[in-house]
Amino acid sequence: MTGVVVVVALACAVVALAAVWVRRRYVVVTVHGESMLPTYRPGERLVVRRVSARSLRDGQVVVLAGLGHRPPADGQPGERAGDEPDMSPRWIVKRVAAVPGDPIPRDTVPALRTAPGTRVPDGHLVVLGDNPERSHDSRHAGYMTTDRLLGVVLRKVGQP
Repeated sequence: MTGVVVVVALACAVVALAAVWVRRRYVVVTVHGESMLPTYRPGERLVVRRVSARSLRDGQVVVLAGLGHRPPADGQPGERAGDEPDMSPRWIVKRVAAVPGDPIPRDTVPALRTAPGTRVPDGHLVVLGDNPERSHDSRHAGYMTTDRLLGVVLRKVGQP
C-alpha cells in the first residue's frame, strides 16, 4: 500500500510541476480594440507563448505592455501593471515590422523618419497594427522597447 501512496504522490507532484511550467510559458489574453482587424477581433482570446526578444521575427504577432506601462514584476497579466497602482494593464497586440539589426522602415513609419542610424537598435522593435486607421503603434510612437514584450501570439483560443 505504501508503494501506491508514493506513486500517487509522485504523479501529483509531476502534474503540479507541469501546471506551473505551462502557466509560466503560456498566457491567454483578450483582444480589446480594433487595431488588429481583420486578423483579431475585439473579445477574441489569444494564446501567447512567452519568448525572448532575440527569437522574434518580422511578421509575428506579439503582445506588449502598452505605452506608459511596464509588465508586472511577476510577468503575469493581471489587474495591475507594473508599479502604477491606479492603472489597469494595457496589453497591446501588434505585428512585428522590424527587429534589432533590420533596416529602419522609414517609408512606412513616419515617427522614425528622422531616427538616427540605419538599423533598428538593440533592445527596440518596430510594431504595427493590421488596421492602421485604428492603431496607435510605431507609426506614431516610434520604437517599442523589448522589455515590454510578453510573448508571441500562437493562435486564437478554441481554434486548432
